[in-house]
Amino acid sequence: MQYIHYGCKTNQYESNAMAQQFKKAGYEIVNFDEEADVYIVNTCTVTNISDRKSRQILRRAKQMNKDGILVVTGCYAQVAKEELKQYEEIDLILGNNEKKEIVDYIERYKNEKQNDNNEDYQKDTVTDVMMQKEYLEFGSTVYTEKARTVIKIQDGCDRFCTYCIIPYARGRVRSRKIENIEEEIKEIAKLGIKEVVLTGIHIASYGKDFKEDLGLIDLLERINAIDGIERIRLGSLEPKLITEEFVIRLSKLEKICNHFHLSLQSGCIDTLKRMNRRYTPDEFKEAVKLLRNYFSEVILTADVIVGFPGETDEEFNQTYDFLKEIKFYKIHTFKYSQRAGTKAENFPDQVSPEMKDIRSKKVIELSNKIQQEYNKSYIGKIVDVLVEEREGEYYKGHTKNYMYVAIKDTDKDLEGKIIKVKINSTENGLLVGFKE
Repeated sequence: MQYIHYGCKTNQYESNAMAQQFKKAGYEIVNFDEEADVYIVNTCTVTNISDRKSRQILRRAKQMNKDGILVVTGCYAQVAKEELKQYEEIDLILGNNEKKEIVDYIERYKNEKQNDNNEDYQKDTVTDVMMQKEYLEFGSTVYTEKARTVIKIQDGCDRFCTYCIIPYARGRVRSRKIENIEEEIKEIAKLGIKEVVLTGIHIASYGKDFKEDLGLIDLLERINAIDGIERIRLGSLEPKLITEEFVIRLSKLEKICNHFHLSLQSGCIDTLKRMNRRYTPDEFKEAVKLLRNYFSEVILTADVIVGFPGETDEEFNQTYDFLKEIKFYKIHTFKYSQRAGTKAENFPDQVSPEMKDIRSKKVIELSNKIQQEYNKSYIGKIVDVLVEEREGEYYKGHTKNYMYVAIKDTDKDLEGKIIKVKINSTENGLLVGFKE
């Protein structure tokens, strides 16, 4: 069988979990360019482009083996099952909650197919995620990007930003039990993996659904105590979470990576209000100030949406000036995409595609310029790099603050190790250096 995933690290984690279920059931996982009997497409729906990519891959999969079983799951399947049911090539449509038992669904479908009873089989099983009250465990899962592992710690989001469909695809906040997260990370540590990346749909909300008074910082303190793990990296954070008390406790954890991805979206207060973001630019600045005060050589990255409905030239310029002031190491820039089912879909004063392109290019140019300045400031420094892969004459990996490094002049097996590297140049967004 094949499985293909799109989108966030949560989707990556769940794709791996499904793959492991299939392996336990005796299936063999093959590459996408190979013919398979079963195709699993784990979809994303964060933008219209994500939906289009998902539809394209569905057509490609069935072309490779018209007799293969094509299964669609993930966020696009969750919110658009009626649309997907129109595609004759799709055999099964499963929602996010159904991923946990995907092998059983396919085995039942295969039995019906062998008995020529497929017409009686329900094509779609998509339960209402809004009714899901507790976190669904996949069982023992290790998603490994060679030297690091992604750990899912929660699901769902209660924010309901006006542009976002994800709460409807993922449901309300459900936090994973600390004990289960600890158990999984201890197993990862036994494999010699040095870094864990904590992911979820809205990890800043971790613990809010618990009866106990537990939050993300309590989880991080427990993970920090696990032997063998040397780095803990966080997914996207909300500025409201970053209080002085939180940052003080966080700064005492020696394994926490000094790289923080902050969900900004806009530097204009009026745009933020229309987005239903629950902070102001000044509050965001305060969060940045706290992180820079308590963490040395901290790297900050952010998401920004340009061309949100009603965004005037003045509002965009406020965002642009805000970005220049903060100096994020990297700005992930998105052009606003209308999503059916969201409040912003019907907002007046939609911005033209041409204007979105102009604003996006301007932000990307700013981001590249700032990143280049940061990178040049590291020439001559010695940094610790977790080596992730070999590519041609280089080993490549990331520093603790998530700067990407290429390492020359060695033929030793370094993958999965943390080594000291002296930076002597920069190339195409990379730091380049030699092993000390």
